[in-house]
Amino acid sequence: MQFEAPHRDALYDIIFNRRDVRRDFLPTAVPDDVIQRLLTAAHHAPSVGFMQPWDFIVVKSPTTRAKIKQGFVAANEASAKLFQGERQDLYRSLKLEGIEEAPLGICITCDRSRTGNVVLGRTIKPEMDLYSAVCAVQNLWLAARAENLGMGWVSILEDQVLYETLNIPEHLDIIGYFCIGYVKAFQISPDLEQFGWQNRRPLAAAIHYEGWQQDS
Repeated sequence: MQFEAPHRDALYDIIFNRRDVRRDFLPTAVPDDVIQRLLTAAHHAPSVGFMQPWDFIVVKSPTTRAKIKQGFVAANEASAKLFQGERQDLYRSLKLEGIEEAPLGICITCDRSRTGNVVLGRTIKPEMDLYSAVCAVQNLWLAARAENLGMGWVSILEDQVLYETLNIPEHLDIIGYFCIGYVKAFQISPDLEQFGWQNRRPLAAAIHYEGWQQDS
């Protein structure tokens, strides 16, 4: 199948307008058919050895989300103390999750034993299965944006909270917990850039030709 310019342009629009959404979620439920499309997109991510190591736990219950929120609050307080002075003040002012505001949560796990101990493509770099599961995250994120849904990665959260709250088998690795829902509006630029936490690094600084080039 050959794609035309409108397809290409639409993809780039989705990529450049994707945001890590933590605020302005609406209480509107995400329809089941939309959830199915999101998970289908995530399930079609590339994976080393075609092992497809991911699983998706769909969370709608307010009670469950409240328990996960408690875990975030504890982890966020511990994290805030790692910063000092004005940096800590800025950290505490940031909205870093939408666990209870977003009507949908999805936890993605990685089963590193799914297709056995020896996996094509993972013989030298055993972490490739984890990277594969992260590709499923990216597919999910882009599909969510194409559906006009906001999505945010809640990384300030101890894995044990998810293991216990979602009854996840201990042999699975947790990739992440994600808040998903319709939003009032999508931000023009990332929140952390807007609020002065970090600017986007210039692309030119990240590109090297024919080998690593030291900064001048």
